[in-house]
Formats: sequence, structure tokens, C-alpha cells
Amino acid sequence: MPEVKNELTTPGSGRGLLGVYSNRFLLKLLVRKEIKVRYRGSVLGLLWSYVKPLMQFMIYFVALGIFLNLQKATPNYAIYLFSGIVLVNFFTEALGNSTRSIVENRDLIRKIYLPRELFPVATIWVSAAHFLPQVVILVGAALLVGWQPSAFQLLAAIAAFIVVAILATGLGLLFGAVNVYFRDSENIVDMILMVVTWASPVLYMWTMARDALGSWFWVYQVNPMTVAVEIFHWAFWYPTLGADQLGMVEMPPNLIAFWLPISLLVSLAVLFGGQFIFRRLAVHFAQEL
Repeated sequence: MPEVKNELTTPGSGRGLLGVYSNRFLLKLLVRKEIKVRYRGSVLGLLWSYVKPLMQFMIYFVALGIFLNLQKATPNYAIYLFSGIVLVNFFTEALGNSTRSIVENRDLIRKIYLPRELFPVATIWVSAAHFLPQVVILVGAALLVGWQPSAFQLLAAIAAFIVVAILATGLGLLFGAVNVYFRDSENIVDMILMVVTWASPVLYMWTMARDALGSWFWVYQVNPMTVAVEIFHWAFWYPTLGADQLGMVEMPPNLIAFWLPISLLVSLAVLFGGQFIFRRLAVHFAQEL
């Protein structure tokens, strides 16, 4: 008879995010559960993924594009605005929900052991599912005004989304773990999310930040969200401009060759840091919850 080894492992000392990959079936179940719970009793259901960003877009477009007349200085301002909004919405939803994911699943965590990282990662996937309908709307609107992107621009947009997903996962792991011990973390994240839209060139041109910050502009540009939003503008907004409009705009220099790799490195550093802290704190999740 072969010898059977029953090894006991300490909760929280698993393989981290690698354990999530090994438990893909559980991840699918958690994603389905999150979607069902979120829209339980809702009439529109997943259609809210279309309604909310469109309402947000209309508010910003009327307030900034019409009242402050930013659409005059920015050709196709509606596409410029919405291409930034969809990416920021993905990040804010992913980070906000992943921060609360451990606490909101306290009953499940108390009863059984499974990789704790599954819960924040599942919320990232749910946010990605909500992100796709918004991209469909963005592509449809861009096509109406003559969108003709290159394959390289589309690949850059995918890379920008991956950078944001990595950043949201790292921060979600960090704040999700800390939130178990200090519920003030939710309020801190809410304040961060209030700033995100204004800390990136979503509502305004990046040149405004460059002119205002001067030699400190590099600090603004190191933010992975800033680079990702600028790439989305380059992929979805810039190809809609006519030859007579290209002279009116300026894209950030070295956006793909330099700033994209920098933003990827920053996001990976946040991911590794968030995973490290998460694993250290996950040992006592069940007791603290």
C-alpha cells in the first residue's frame, strides 16, 4: 500500500495568487455568485453596466464639455471623455469591491478554508465583466465618428487594461486584508476613488497638468492610471481625428516605449507588495471576522 501523507497547513500560508489559478473552478463559482447577488431583485440587471457609465458621461459632458466649453478646445471631446471614464470606472469598481470582499464573505471564510485571494480576485473579474459592455459602447460611438485604429493601438489598449487590472488587484489585496483589522480602510479607499478621476487626464488634456506641474510632471506621469488613460485616448480617441484636427492636439512623448513599461513595473510592485501583506494578515482572518 502506498503511504498517504496528510500534511496540515496553516491557513493563509498557501500559494497566494498561484492558488487562485489552481482553483479556477471555485473562482468561476465566486464570480457567478457575485453577479447574482449584486443584481438580485433588480429589474435591469446587467443593463446597469450600460446605464451608470452613460449617466456619468452625460453629467461630465454637460458640466465640462458644454458649460465650461472644453469641447471647443478638444476635438471629439465626447469620445475623449468616455474613453477615460470606462477605464477609470473599471478601476474604481474593482478596488472598491475588492476592499470589501473579505469582510462581505466572512461567513464563508469562517466555515471553510480556501485561498483567501479568491475573493478579491473574483471581484476584479466581475468588474471586468462590467467593463466589456462599456467598451462596446465606446467602440460603437468611435466608429460613428470615423474611428480607424491600427493593430498596434489596439494592442496598446489591451496592455493598458492589463496594467490597470494588475494595479487594482494589488491594491485590492492590500486594502482587502487591512480592512479585516481596520474598517477605516473602506473610508480611505473611498477618498482615493474620489481623487482617481481627477488625478488622471480623464476630464482634461494632459498638457494642462504638464503646464501646471512643470518639473514635477514626472510624478504625475508615474501614476499607472495616468499612463493607461493616455493610452486609451491614443487608441480610441486619437484615431477619430481628421487631418485638420491632428495639429490641435499633442500626445505625451515616449508613451509606449518608456511610460508603459514604467507603469507596468509600478503596478507589479504594488501587486507583489499587496500579496505579501495579504498573506501575512490572512493567517488570522477567521478569528478577526
